[in-house]
Amino acid sequence: MYIRFRSFLSFSTLLLLLCLSGTVSVAQDSNVETPQAPLTSQELVRLIYQLPHHPEQRDEIIEEIRKRGIGFPLTDGMRSLVANKSGSDANLRRTLEEAERRRASPKTVSLASESEANELLGLTKNITLGASGAMPDFIVRQLIKRSVAYGNTANWIPQDTLTIGVSYRQSTGEEYKVLTVNGMPPGPEAKEGNEYGEYVGGASSTGEYVTGLANLFKEEARTAFKMVDTDTLRGRRTIVYEYEVDLPYSSLTLKADKGLTATVASRGRVWIDRELDRVLRFEQIATQIPRDFPIKAASSLIDYDWVKINEKDYLLPSHAEILITSVYRDRQVVQSRNDIRFRGYQKFGADVKIYDEVDDEELPEDKSEEKSRVKPELKPEAAKPKKPDQE
Repeated sequence: MYIRFRSFLSFSTLLLLLCLSGTVSVAQDSNVETPQAPLTSQELVRLIYQLPHHPEQRDEIIEEIRKRGIGFPLTDGMRSLVANKSGSDANLRRTLEEAERRRASPKTVSLASESEANELLGLTKNITLGASGAMPDFIVRQLIKRSVAYGNTANWIPQDTLTIGVSYRQSTGEEYKVLTVNGMPPGPEAKEGNEYGEYVGGASSTGEYVTGLANLFKEEARTAFKMVDTDTLRGRRTIVYEYEVDLPYSSLTLKADKGLTATVASRGRVWIDRELDRVLRFEQIATQIPRDFPIKAASSLIDYDWVKINEKDYLLPSHAEILITSVYRDRQVVQSRNDIRFRGYQKFGADVKIYDEVDDEELPEDKSEEKSRVKPELKPEAAKPKKPDQE
């Protein structure tokens, strides 16, 4: 995946190339920690009230919530407080919702056995690598809401809303075309090509719809996986694994203006469907970034869902969020956020054109975790023998 930042003002051009690779193994923690009591509402409030003055503590708070969980019902009032104090931070919101689901359904808190975790990871590796070479040619629309924040405030200022047409073919990869900017069609200079950032400026992203995730499981990255949790996404039972790709084996490269590049390590989480052996959510965070590099932080989170193309089901992106923090020569800190929805997957064809079918409307909040979906039929690109406990 490519992420480009071209300033709306006079900022430098930044390009983030997200390209992961990895191998499958579940790391076992030799030191078993004594479980801590779940967070109380008072403890969470104290943590949240630190954010306006110390936004850099967000990741620590997220890890604390993931580690301990919550011991109280997550009310609308608490959701509102967290949104207000965190600048409506999406990652923190998702983490709290995960903790609430675990609290409400204690059965999902129980970790799988080591043998199940290893079997699931191995099957997911094989199926994901196989699926990356079996994608159909398709077209899709990307609906992108872009915003920026100055300093580490997370006070997001809306920039614009884009509709991007994307065509994917195995023979040529992905091609992009700007369909609308704030609901208005672009000028004739907006040509179809392998990216669209040159035309719209600001933050833009392009990338492999399947390859980026598949690279996580490749042998050469030596990715270390560790089972850490369970969760339910869109009605599907999942096992959550943390992963790390060490710097000597990483393919994650940050590219900045004037040819500056830095290869960095990465870490994150994957949510794997316990029955279908497929990744439903993919989180990636850049680590070990050189101190003198203009990009100070970069992360992405992609949700995958089943879509039907030419009467077959395929697992493809449904929602993504890209976050970049950069520092410029005048020491100005700029945060950039792209919220991307993928809509209208169709089979690619010579007579098929991508039309902008939405007005400049607000993109709805993603509540997909709350939906219960029927299990998709197993397809040739994801087929495997059913486990004894499968329906």
